[in-house]
Amino acid sequence: MKAQLQKGFTLIELMIVVAIIGILAAIALPAYQTYTAKARFSEVVQATQPFKMAVELCYAERGALSACGTPGSNGIPANATASGYVASVAVSANGVVTATAGSTGGLGGEDYVLTPTAAAAGAANSLSWAKTGTCIAKALC
Repeated sequence: MKAQLQKGFTLIELMIVVAIIGILAAIALPAYQTYTAKARFSEVVQATQPFKMAVELCYAERGALSACGTPGSNGIPANATASGYVASVAVSANGVVTATAGSTGGLGGEDYVLTPTAAAAGAANSLSWAKTGTCIAKALC
């Protein structure tokens, strides 16, 4: 008589494959969630760009940051409200731009603050921007 040849996988081999897939999923899922939160927060960062440019233009024209902190005047846009993942964007005293994320899509109301600083004298009216906010602690910005 002829012996039958074994076909397929043993139970142990299948269990090992399932365990490996489980370990990979446990590592990949948190990394993916962080990636998607960062991608969503990039919308908040991009929402600050028109305000940042307006403050830079205001400073170049007026020569003082104190003239660039009132929304709706001196070329500074009015404060923006909810749109997508952005809850609000506002300009305050001395041209400080603050954007706040909504509380959807893995975001929890983090804020992104840009603070302008005038360059040294004779630097052709340029600004440097310091980034602060709760998004830094959460590694979103």
